[in-house]
Amino acid sequence: MINMTTFLPFVLPVLLILPGCAATVEDYKDDKPVLELDRFFDGRLVAYGMVQDFSGKVTRRFKADILAHWQDEQGTLDEQFYFSDGELQNRCWKLEKQGNKYRGTAADIVGEAVGEVQGNTLNWRYTLQVPVNGKVWDIYLDDWLYLIDENNLINRTKMRKFGLPVGELTLHIRKLSEDETAAAEPLESACDETEGV
Repeated sequence: MINMTTFLPFVLPVLLILPGCAATVEDYKDDKPVLELDRFFDGRLVAYGMVQDFSGKVTRRFKADILAHWQDEQGTLDEQFYFSDGELQNRCWKLEKQGNKYRGTAADIVGEAVGEVQGNTLNWRYTLQVPVNGKVWDIYLDDWLYLIDENNLINRTKMRKFGLPVGELTLHIRKLSEDETAAAEPLESACDETEGV
């Protein structure tokens, strides 16, 4: 049996150092296939995901239909979310590509989202306004997108409020084939077409 009084002085310094060893987007600069946001997020996509609370319990599941397009360095992601509890949400992202960096805005985003792509990975950070019990919380999201192959991407997000973890989000995003796109139901747009891209 391990004596915790003897063990703790050796383990505690390691535990205090570990948060400083977190991955950075630079760690993925040589990973393939290379993620080109304007190539992957172009056309119809579908996503399936779940939200977990700070304890790891799954609190929500959802499907999302996404219609994406780009014109030069400007992109639009038109997202429709269908939650397992019956709630419907939509979001219209307006994106701007600046080399391997990206900026984005949406109606429920505070200020701008800022991200960088290296290799197969995008790290994207922003503050999302989330309705909770009649109030709106500003939740900070540290969003990581990993391209698995040309048609599949995994998204892992850590959510924080006042610097404390409040939950995690996991989703799989898949590009639809031409046949699937042709057969798919049209989406009710969340984007104002008069705004332009």
